[in-house]
Amino acid sequence: MSAQGSPMAAGKTTGTSREAGKETPKGAWTVTFLLFLFMLVNFADKIVVGLAGVPIMTDLKLDAEQFGLLGSSFFFLFSISAIVVGFIVNKVQTRWVLLTLAVIWALAQFPMVGTVSFTTLLICRIVLGAGEGPAFSVAAHAIYKWFPDEKRTLPTAILSQGSAFGVILAVPALNWIIVNHSWHYAFGALGVTGLIWVAAWLALGREGPLEDTQALAATEPKIPYLQLLTSRTFVGCVAATFGAYWALSLGLTWFTPFIIKGLGFSQSDAGWISTLPWVFGATIVILTGWISQVMMARGATTRIARGVLGSVPLVIGGVILAMMPHVAGAGLQLTLLVVGTGLCGAIYVVCPPMLGEFTPVSQRGAVLAIYGALYTLAGIIAPSVMGTVIQRAGSMLDGYMTGFTINAAVMVGSGLLGLLLLWPNTERARLTRSAAPQPNALKGVVSPT
Repeated sequence: MSAQGSPMAAGKTTGTSREAGKETPKGAWTVTFLLFLFMLVNFADKIVVGLAGVPIMTDLKLDAEQFGLLGSSFFFLFSISAIVVGFIVNKVQTRWVLLTLAVIWALAQFPMVGTVSFTTLLICRIVLGAGEGPAFSVAAHAIYKWFPDEKRTLPTAILSQGSAFGVILAVPALNWIIVNHSWHYAFGALGVTGLIWVAAWLALGREGPLEDTQALAATEPKIPYLQLLTSRTFVGCVAATFGAYWALSLGLTWFTPFIIKGLGFSQSDAGWISTLPWVFGATIVILTGWISQVMMARGATTRIARGVLGSVPLVIGGVILAMMPHVAGAGLQLTLLVVGTGLCGAIYVVCPPMLGEFTPVSQRGAVLAIYGALYTLAGIIAPSVMGTVIQRAGSMLDGYMTGFTINAAVMVGSGLLGLLLLWPNTERARLTRSAAPQPNALKGVVSPT
C-alpha cells in the first residue's frame, strides 16, 4: 500500500513539490549511487578489525576477551551518536551531515598506520563508531527525499547493499595489504578511500527536492514521539533488526578469526572465504527489495510485502544456524553459517520504509536514528558475549559453536517478534487519526531544489 490517500500523505504534500508519489526527480539515482558508495566505505571500515583479527591479536598479545572488547568498543558511542544526529537532520540538510560523518571516518583511520597500543586502537574504534552510528539512518532519510513511499524499497535495498559490497570488494584488497604488507596499512588505505568519497560528495551530492523538512515541520500533522516510539511496528522493527544485527556484528568481528582458528584456514584463504556471507546476503537483500515492490504494485499490504517478507527469513536463518554444532565437516558448517546469517539481510530492506510510512517527514530523521540506535545495541553485546564464551569454553571450537547457537536463538526470537508486531498499514491509520495539524504558516511554500 502507498501512503497516498492517507491523512499523513495529505500532510506531506503541503510544502513539497506536490507529489512525493508520482515522478522520481532527475539525479535521484546519482545520489543513490553515491550513498551506496558511502555505505560501502562504512562497512569496509567496520570489517577491517575482524579481517585483521589474528595478526592484531598476535601483535598486541590480546586474548579472546580483549578482542571481543575491541569489537564491542566500536558500538560504545554508536547509539548515542545516532540519536543526537537523528535530531540534527530534522533541522540541518543531510548533505552536510553526511559530509561531516565521512570526514570523521577518514581521520579516525590514520593513527593506526604507525605503531599503536591496544588503548590507541580502542579509542580510534570508539571515535569511528561515533561517526558511523548515524550513517544508515541519515543516508536513508536523504534517499527518501528523492523517492516517494511506494518506490523506496528498491533504493533502500541498494543502499543496504553498500554494506555487502563494502565487504565483497574491500576484503580481498584489504587482505592482500594485510598479507603482503601490514594490517596497519589497511587502515591507512581506508582513510584515503574515505577522503576520496568526501571529494565526490562535495562535487555531486545534493539535497532531495521532494521534501522540505523545515517547511513540513510547520505544516504537517505532528505525532508525539512517545506514540511513535511505542507503536508496535516501531518496537517490532527494533526487535527484528536487533537479531539481524547480532549476526552482523559477530560476522564483522569474529567470522575471520573463526575460519582461521576454528576451521583451520589460512589468512590468505580467509580473504575470499570472508566474502561468502556478504555475497549471499547481497542476493537476499536485492531480491527482497524487488519482491517487495512487485508485491505492493500488485496490491499487497505493507504488512505482507514488508513485515512478513522481512521477518520470515530471520526465523528460517536462525533454525539453519542452530544446526551448525550438530554437523561434521568444515565445509558444511561454513555453508550453514553463510546461509543462516545471510538470510538476516531481508529485514534491513523493509524496516526503514515501514517506519517512513507512518512517521511525519519532519520527525523521520530522528525516528530512523533512534531505531538504528536501539537495534545496534546488539553490536555492543554480541562480540563481547562471543569472546567470553570462547575464553571459558573447553575448546576454542566448542566456544564458537556455543556462541553461534546463542546467535541462532536470538535470530529466531527476533523474527517471531517481527511477525507478531509489524503492521505498518494499520499503524499509519491509527496514529494519523490522533495527529494534530500544525498552524498552516507556510501554506503554499514550495521546497527548494
